Amino acid sequence: MYTTIGAIIALVVLFLLNAIKIVREYERGVIFRLGRLVGAKGPGIFLIIPLVDKMVKISLRIVTLDVPPQEVITKDNVSALVNAVLFFRVVDPSAAVVEVQNFIEATRQIAMTTLRSVLGGVELDELLAEREKINLKLQQIIDEQTDPWGIKVKSVEIKDVKIPQEMQRAIARQAEAERERRAKIINAAGELQAATKLSEAAGIIQKNPAALQLRYLQSLVDISAENASTIVFPIPIDLFNFFRKGKDS
Repeated sequence: MYTTIGAIIALVVLFLLNAIKIVREYERGVIFRLGRLVGAKGPGIFLIIPLVDKMVKISLRIVTLDVPPQEVITKDNVSALVNAVLFFRVVDPSAAVVEVQNFIEATRQIAMTTLRSVLGGVELDELLAEREKINLKLQQIIDEQTDPWGIKVKSVEIKDVKIPQEMQRAIARQAEAERERRAKIINAAGELQAATKLSEAAGIIQKNPAALQLRYLQSLVDISAENASTIVFPIPIDLFNFFRKGKDS
């Protein structure tokens, strides 16, 4: 009799151990009853029917998925090696289990093919300068394709772009030529401003000739300040006018 009671207690304990399930706050338990989907339960503690129900745990935390480097040919026929990182999370645990065999690997494959497809339609300059725009486009496409699997793509970031050495030198030459072009434009703009100011100064001096004499004396003071051993004797400009008049007469 005691043996029977002990066996019953052992069976009850074994039943409870297999029936009681606990899932964490960031997890959900997808329940299958005799092979048919019941739904997702959790978080916390709940009961299942041993030998009848099967549970698959799914994490709802954000997954960081590294996309391996992909060799792409841009729209302007430049070969580049590009890798990216993908951030996503499961929002429908039942769909993530039922609709796809391995949702992480499936998302990785979708990200790889989408990366090659999108970057093949942009030029190298756009790839280097407009990362945010391309990242947003990648996110939208991947999110649309993985939505039936109960997956929400948070963001996609292109990490690194490697291009051949020959193309790097060509880009460096292009950048140098662009800097030289800007320098010439700035220099020409400076010459234009200087000519404009000189023209305005000449107009003012023409109206008042004494201003030229004052400017001349100021220049002599500046020269004397820089070279203390040099003595400068200013000659009035009117003196030259006197000699010129005498010659004319």
